[in-house]
Amino acid sequence: MQTAGEHKLPHFFHYPPYFTLQPVRETREKQIQLWKELILDYCRAHKIFVIGLEEDFPLFSNPAIERSLNHEAREAFLSALVLDGRAEWMDKSYRQCLILWHRIKDWADIILHFAKENGLEDSVMTVEEIRTGIESRGTDIHGMDRGVLMKALKLLENKGKLAIFKGTSTDDEGVKFSV
Repeated sequence: MQTAGEHKLPHFFHYPPYFTLQPVRETREKQIQLWKELILDYCRAHKIFVIGLEEDFPLFSNPAIERSLNHEAREAFLSALVLDGRAEWMDKSYRQCLILWHRIKDWADIILHFAKENGLEDSVMTVEEIRTGIESRGTDIHGMDRGVLMKALKLLENKGKLAIFKGTSTDDEGVKFSV
């Protein structure tokens, strides 16, 4: 089994037809499902949040079999993730895709668990402390995309679980947990 970095790649990654959109509906559905799972697993393992449709992305080519996904296949696989709520297009031209290896509601649950586990009830932290602080090391939260974090925090704010305080810059935005 080939690896991309430290990530083990599934057997289909070595099968040339899977780098071409399949014309038979049932085969294409299976192909899309396999690619969705691979993209999510890879992005989670490498903490990748954004995939550029026209940029080099390790999964979009396999030099060992001399195959690459064309633009149509890349867009089809990412669009399938968008339909599943596992990604969002970041622009109207569909060039950048935000990958949600956890859905926003799941990120919100992870953040809430993080706050409870670290005794942060009624505590104030900056958004940057949540993303990069000592408390978040070793968790999925550490190093997470700021946009994804803000969406999850706003969802929690709407549920009354925290309050977001605007600072003079994005570096000093604060969060007060009230879990």
